[in-house]
Amino acid sequence: MSSSSSVSSSSSSESTESDRSKDGRLGGEGTGSGVVTSGMSMEVVREVREDPPEELEESNWPAKGGYGWVAADVRDQSSLFRWSRLLNSWLNCTPVMFRGVSGDIVSLERVSAVDRVCHGQEGATEKFFYMYMCHFSQLHVRLPLDDFTMGVLRALNVAPTQLHPNSWAYLQTFRILCESLYLEPTPYAFLYFYDTRPRRSTTWLSLISRPSISRLDAFSQSFKHFKDGYFKVVVKEGGKSHFLNADGSTKFPFSWTNNPSRYKDMGVEELSAGDKEVVGMLLKFVDKLPTKGLVRVYNSVHPIIDIEGHMAQSGKKNLALFQSLRKEMAAKAKAAGKADVPNLQESVVEVHVHGGTKRKAELPPRPGKGKDVKKIRAALLGTTSGAGSASGEKLPEAGLIELPEISVKKDIRY
Repeated sequence: MSSSSSVSSSSSSESTESDRSKDGRLGGEGTGSGVVTSGMSMEVVREVREDPPEELEESNWPAKGGYGWVAADVRDQSSLFRWSRLLNSWLNCTPVMFRGVSGDIVSLERVSAVDRVCHGQEGATEKFFYMYMCHFSQLHVRLPLDDFTMGVLRALNVAPTQLHPNSWAYLQTFRILCESLYLEPTPYAFLYFYDTRPRRSTTWLSLISRPSISRLDAFSQSFKHFKDGYFKVVVKEGGKSHFLNADGSTKFPFSWTNNPSRYKDMGVEELSAGDKEVVGMLLKFVDKLPTKGLVRVYNSVHPIIDIEGHMAQSGKKNLALFQSLRKEMAAKAKAAGKADVPNLQESVVEVHVHGGTKRKAELPPRPGKGKDVKKIRAALLGTTSGAGSASGEKLPEAGLIELPEISVKKDIRY
């Protein structure tokens, strides 16, 4: 199999035939041929891709039955990642694991020509679940899934790919908001803001915002081009503690279910004390918060600065409230001795830097260059008299974590 990073979905037989016809037109066969253009001789070098014979042979396998309860558009959708070269090429430029976690806990594998995202574990020797590439490239999900995410999937009784990507965006945004406010995200506090309406013919489950209390706008009005990008996440021996309970059962549904949970107007009385604290805190925000912008914070070098920027765009009231609540909750966390509460001073996930590298961006302090936190906040809030510095610059608020002076490289994608 070729190690080239270029992507093609055609089979080797098609590629070979195409190249042969080109060779015929150019007067020769092989990887190199001499041609004359405008009186100048030049050599044309081409590479013929070859997919493994076993991957080509799978096209002749019979389709799997027993999934009539799934909507046709789900069970008929094949995956681009039936070709191992496409999966390997994509994995080479997309982080999928949390920083510091060994990649040996799972094996990311292609699907066969007859596998479908709704299929179960039939014939599998190791437990696995499917994930979409958009989970990682657009929504910045990372493996292993955290307790909050697994708890939501368990409460909804759905597999990861059964929850619509737009709803995954709500989940990711809720999580980053809670962490930025020193709150612990909980499944039922999250689900309090949504209803679900499972369909009789099972398809992707969407979370429906409750109009009177919803605080997040939609990530996308129509999330497209995700359905054919699924692959297998196979749980290895070292990863069992992350995904399986002590008795060997899974911590969330690994396969699609025909009975997702139905939620309708969840009452406050159904929430625990911890859930009520989270819900009450988020209900204080007045204007809708930008889900797409806040999801991108996962790929930010310094999340809090970007969160404040998105808060400012959604309304000055939201920004002022966020800063006030963050200072208040930071003091509470410190008083309670909670050392494990994330402060979001550093990037939440591994930052993908333009140029094909997969590493955390290194931004050491460089005196005299870049913009410091004070200047960024001053740009967001404007200057005020009295409370600012002698130059009129808005000073940082007490109790918040301050970052050193930084210089942000222009080629970092947000």
